Amino acid sequence: MSGPRTVAVVPAYNEAGAIGEVVDGIRAFDPAFDVVVVDDGSSDETAAVAAARGAAVVSLPFNLGIGGAVQTGFRYALAHGYERAVRLDGDGQHDPAELAKLLPLLERDEADIVTGSRFAPGNGEGGHRPALARRLGIVFFAKLVSLLTRQRVTDTTSGFQALNRRGIELFAHDYPNDYPEVEATVLVHKHRLRLAEVPVAMRDREHGESSITFVRSIYYMLKVTLALLVAMCRKYTLPEDREASA
Repeated sequence: MSGPRTVAVVPAYNEAGAIGEVVDGIRAFDPAFDVVVVDDGSSDETAAVAAARGAAVVSLPFNLGIGGAVQTGFRYALAHGYERAVRLDGDGQHDPAELAKLLPLLERDEADIVTGSRFAPGNGEGGHRPALARRLGIVFFAKLVSLLTRQRVTDTTSGFQALNRRGIELFAHDYPNDYPEVEATVLVHKHRLRLAEVPVAMRDREHGESSITFVRSIYYMLKVTLALLVAMCRKYTLPEDREASA
């Protein structure tokens, strides 16, 4: 496969057991992709394993959380002049082969950011199924964000994405910190970028444990609901405004 210079951004925290296979899977999908693993202050060998598999590694001095790690990856992509980026989580739940479903929308210039959705029409019942509490939260936020943005979205917590240069620039400059994916969907809408979803399959986690517990799910729903309402009222500097003032 060939095309624009592309980097795979992989945020990872204590994923030494999975990160090697993630890097290998990305390279198997397209050897031309560069891979940057953002090690979010891991206490295990995540950084060493990623580097041994040939990935560039950005090691954060302490744990910033998923939002800070993801934004660091997009800042890396912007600073190094990449035209496209894909994002996959470091736990191995995202199958790099599924990128073949996301990238054509960028190639046809039909979207600036394409999200792989577990719940978009056309997705079967197989594959990964989130726990009930998390699934209810996903449905709640999908309906809320769809209402706020007037665009139907089905999976606002997905960390599986492909972005063009405009998407990279947006997330490098502005990305939510805590439980970021839902807020980022509203961010894309407010900045007038084109967002699309495609159905993808997700694997079950084979190594480590999710940090999302039932109590955290409740906290997450309350906090992010408030953040979404604030975000809809906030005035943002649009990309073209930044360019004009530069």
